[in-house]
Amino acid sequence: MLIALDHVQLAAPPGAEDALRAYYGGVLGMEEEAKPPALADRGGCWFRSGGIRLHLGVEEDFRPARKAHPGLRVADIDTLAARLAAHGADITWDDALPGHRRFHTHDPVGNRLEILEPYASGG
Repeated sequence: MLIALDHVQLAAPPGAEDALRAYYGGVLGMEEEAKPPALADRGGCWFRSGGIRLHLGVEEDFRPARKAHPGLRVADIDTLAARLAAHGADITWDDALPGHRRFHTHDPVGNRLEILEPYASGG
């Protein structure tokens, strides 16, 4: 009986927490969420914004997700694209999803992210 998506977990290499905090907290404006004490020693960090929860977990043999990705819905996609570009992120616009503006980018450890905003009129 599924009722909601609780969180999405992405992997990160050991020692990447500062870069992840700067990106997800600083650039994307997400709030860092304290990890439970029993999980804190594993490294990584958790973030939230509205109903979005992202967990970044340490993976010793880390390889970034190049195809798999979370789709993050935003308000004011142009402002976010400009902010990401100002921080050196590559932005690849894609108009293949009907009813949406969207682009793909990568976090500082190489995980793929889809950023999308529905058209106000749906078209």
